[in-house]
Formats: sequence, C-alpha cells, structure tokens
Amino acid sequence: MTGTADRATIDFLSRPESYGLPPDTPVAHVETHISHVFLAGARAFKLKKPVRFTFLDFSDIEKRRAACETEVTLNRRTAPEIYLGVVALRRTRAGLQLGGAAGAVADWLVEMRRFKADGLLATMADEGRLPLALVERLAADVARFHRAAEVRRDAGGGAGFREIVAGNRADMEPHIGPVFEAGRVAEVDEACRALIESHHALMDARRDAGWVRHCHGDLHLGNVTEIDGRPVIFDCIEFNDRFARIDVLYDLAFLLMDLRFRARADSRLAAHANRALNAWLDHLNEAEIAAALEGLALLPLFVGTRAVIRAKVAAAQEEDAKARAHLDFAATVLKPPPPRLVAVGGLSGTGKSTLAKALAPSLGGAAGAVHLRTDIIRKRMFGVETLDRLPDTAYAPGAGDRVYAEMLRQARIALEAGQGVLLDAVFARPEERQAAARLAAGLGVSFTGLWLDAAPDVLEARVAAREKEGHDPSDAGVEVLRKQLAYDLGEMTWTCVDASGTPEETSQRVLSALDRNA
Repeated sequence: MTGTADRATIDFLSRPESYGLPPDTPVAHVETHISHVFLAGARAFKLKKPVRFTFLDFSDIEKRRAACETEVTLNRRTAPEIYLGVVALRRTRAGLQLGGAAGAVADWLVEMRRFKADGLLATMADEGRLPLALVERLAADVARFHRAAEVRRDAGGGAGFREIVAGNRADMEPHIGPVFEAGRVAEVDEACRALIESHHALMDARRDAGWVRHCHGDLHLGNVTEIDGRPVIFDCIEFNDRFARIDVLYDLAFLLMDLRFRARADSRLAAHANRALNAWLDHLNEAEIAAALEGLALLPLFVGTRAVIRAKVAAAQEEDAKARAHLDFAATVLKPPPPRLVAVGGLSGTGKSTLAKALAPSLGGAAGAVHLRTDIIRKRMFGVETLDRLPDTAYAPGAGDRVYAEMLRQARIALEAGQGVLLDAVFARPEERQAAARLAAGLGVSFTGLWLDAAPDVLEARVAAREKEGHDPSDAGVEVLRKQLAYDLGEMTWTCVDASGTPEETSQRVLSALDRNA
C-alpha cells in the first residue's frame, strides 16, 4: 500500500510562518519515495509518508512516531549535532501547529539542523573536489563507529546474505529486457551465489564472533557531509533492522563501492577507495585486525552486492544507463584477479609510504591492495594512535623483529583471503627481504621487491621536513636516518629504483618495474 501526506499538511509545512520565520523566507520541499523534507531557515523537518512496502511500514501514525524516534536515536551515534529531536504536528482550534502541547497530534516529524548541500561528499566527488584526507578521516571514523556498534548475533551469516542476493535477483526481474540483459543478470547472480557457497562458513563464523553489528546500513557518499572540516555521517537505515544489522565489512563495502565506481569515470578518485579501506584497517586495534584481514575474502561479494543494489534502485528510478553501469561493475568486482605481494623497502625519506599509497589502488581486488606499514603496525602493537610518538622502549633490541613478524603474519592472512598486499618497511637486513619473498613463494603468489634509493642529503631534507610537520606515523627523525646510512645492506637482489625525484617520477619507474614482473 502507498499513500501520501494530505494536501493541507504539505501546504502548511511549505509556509515559512509555520516555523516562525518571516513571510519572505524560502522553504524548500524535497520529496523522496518515503518522505517529505522541508528546508526552512536553519532547520530541516522530515515528514514520513503514510506508506507500506515489503521493507517498511509507515502506514499509521504510531508507526511513524516510532520510526522518527528510532531515526533520531540511531543517527545521534554519528551525527548528534544534526539530529535535534522529534516534534509533533498538532491540530489546534487555530489550525495546524508545529510543536507545543495543545491539540491532537496529526503527525510526527524529525527535526534536524540544516547543513550546506555543497558539503555532501557526493557533491564534492561529482565536482572533483573530494579531498583524499577527508575520505581517510571518514574511514577512521567508520572504524570507531563499528567498534562501538551493538553486536547482533541474531542476524547476518551466510543464510542471511543468501536472502539479500535472492531479493536482488527478484527485484531485477521486471527490468530484464528493458534495462538489463538476461545473461548479465544471470552471470552476476551466479557469481554471488558461488561466493556465498565458498564463504558461507566464514560469514557464519564472523557473525558468531560478533562482527555482525547494528551498523549504518546505507554508508555511501550521499549520506556524509563535511561540517567544520570533518566528515559527519547521517541518514542511517532506521526503517528495517535487517538492512542495518550486518557484517561491519558489508557496511564499509557501500563506501568502497561508491568510491571505486566513481573512479571509473574520474581518475581524480582513483586512490580514494583504497585509502578508505586502508585507513579503516589502520584504525582497528590489535584485537580486531586479524579478523578484519581474514574477512577481506568477502570483499568481492560485499562490494559486488552493493553495486547490484545500486543497479536495481537506478533501474526502478528509470536511470537505465546508471543501472547497467553498476551491474557491469558488479560483474567485474565479483571476479577479482589473483593476489600478489609487493614489498617496498628503503631508508627513511626515500618515500616508501608515498609510493605504496600510489601503487596500492592498482594492485587488483575490489578496492586495491592492503597496505601494511611497519610504522603503523608498531603503533598498534603498543596500543597508541597512529600519530602518537612511541617511547624508546618500542625500538629496543628485538622489538623490530616482532614488528616484522607481525607484518608478515598479517600479510599471510590477507593473501590467503585473496587480497593483494603491499609491504612498506625499511627492509635493511637481507633476512627481512628473504622472509617476504619466502612468504610469497610458500603461498604461490607473485612477488616483487622494490628498493628505493636517493642521495643522503635528499633523504635528510625530506626527513627533517616530515619531522617538522608531525603528520606522519613514522617516528624516524634525522638522527635515526644517519644511523641507517651506516647500515650494511648486504646483497641487494630487489629491483633498485632511483627515488631522488618527485613522487610521480618514482611511481612511473616503479610501475614499469611492476609491469615487467606481472
């Protein structure tokens, strides 16, 4: 059953006087398939339509009130500054009135603080001005949000995901022919089902271990806005718990899909999905990281399924080209290339991490390669934030060996999950370089070792500048570099790359080396 608010209500909420605003104040009215939103001055008011679908029921006033209250409660987890509360629309002797205590309740609205439309990350991406740093901060916030989210062992798992895929297939059925090719729909559906069959036990195990939580459920760029220089996540799923009580990786997958899909048409976004994935991983704690890396085996299925959902929604909205493009993207993501291992070594200041960030997006998979950096691994092992400086004891004899061993352990987990991996460390000792190569050989994946080199004066200038800025996880300063310059590196069997030029020049040299070793 579908319905809409009565005309008198819409007219009342479209007038500035209803909000105590001057008569010449514009009030914008935005209609979606389930709501009316009124933008009035510094506030926004959302009125839910009296509709009932298979996935939601707003058909009576009490259900709409409960949905409004749930929307405010859930969204205050990430956007307390936006969601102000629930307000009654009342019928008084003088007519309709927003708020107050007199009169019978005619309906309920969510009251929000209004924000600028050009701050939406979707708008920023469309206009080519979405900063990579903002996406990294968003991913870090998502990691913290997931950590605090309510665990739901009564949802998710392989059977639950099979229902999602079956629902997608049924929803696409009316659009086969007019929008979608039957063969493409069948191909995507079969690929999803095959991945569920392969990873059913993993999905069940993750549910049982507590990785299915009450998440956002609709985590794409259109539901994130920039406020005071930081990303604010809003408009989570409040109308159907089944859509929000999901694996945390499936929640993240919507953001990754949105970024990766957009990058196909805009090279300025080429690195954004990969940095989102790696920033999310970097902000997990020691108790979370191994399970997250193991769970990356599900990323092709999760990202592909998010693309299918976008495809079916676009088809329902008669955006045929967009629908087909998302379905084609899903078909590609659901068949990832074999994983490979790339290691980048070099003394401090050679630009290892800059290069790794540039290379990781192109190393296959649903969102590129996992970037494992010893600087961040060490911080995680000692329980501090990535930009916090560690005490000297964290660099005592033997500590480095433990960090390298942990890096290789994490690399093994990710590679076994089918995920490409990029190692980022000094790799000054031959045995450290040999251990990386042995890992790849033991798993039967291709390996490329890259050694970056530059003149000492170039390295010292870079390290001094980095140390002064204080925005990098590395604790290595000029004194550490001077000690490194005296190292005996032993026989260097890795591909040596001149890193004395710009990061772009180094990347071009390395990409040529990777092509030769592909």
